[in-house]
Amino acid sequence: MSGKLKIGVLASGSGTNLQAIIDRCRDGSLDASIALVISNNPGAGCLERAAAADITTLCIDHRQFSSRADFDHRVVSALQQAGVELVVLAGFMRLISDVFLEAFPGRIINIHPALLPAFPGLHVQRKAIEYGARFSGCTVHFVDGGVDTGPIILQAVVPVLEDDDEESLAARILVEEHRIYPRAIQLFAEGRLRIEGRRVRITPSVSPLRASLINPPLDD
Repeated sequence: MSGKLKIGVLASGSGTNLQAIIDRCRDGSLDASIALVISNNPGAGCLERAAAADITTLCIDHRQFSSRADFDHRVVSALQQAGVELVVLAGFMRLISDVFLEAFPGRIINIHPALLPAFPGLHVQRKAIEYGARFSGCTVHFVDGGVDTGPIILQAVVPVLEDDDEESLAARILVEEHRIYPRAIQLFAEGRLRIEGRRVRITPSVSPLRASLINPPLDD
């Protein structure tokens, strides 16, 4: 992929994952540029974060549309007009329909604050604690037609501590979200992700020549 990857971020909340992506774009560790940030929530903090970084923003309030399809088509149109190559969901509280999937096949990713396939959906930290899980974490995955069911790209694990509540566990998981989401986007930007059924193959970053000269091979 030539040049920087143009991404569009969809968010509904405060935008901490958006901020992590902005920061990695700024420091050069992420070969991407944020072409557009869209929120369905007029009061969302993500819009303020994007504006502060001089990123184009757009609020498309789903409540102003008579149907879900009309809203989805409007969002897709805005992303396409901005030249977006990868759609990044960052706390976007709307289900992704076939309108999105057909417009951006294999080019929509999401981050979920649990170790999928365990605990999809909402209130996942509470579910992990109530279930007695010893470990939780976060998952970056491609988006498909289900709820948190797409092929997994990266995961990070955190322990569930004896005195954890929903808030403390969520806070530790969020730290890992901010680490692995930009990394997953960078892998996409480098063209190193390949979906094979349920699995996402990650192409090594070292050439066969380098791998034959250095053991273990050094990552770029």
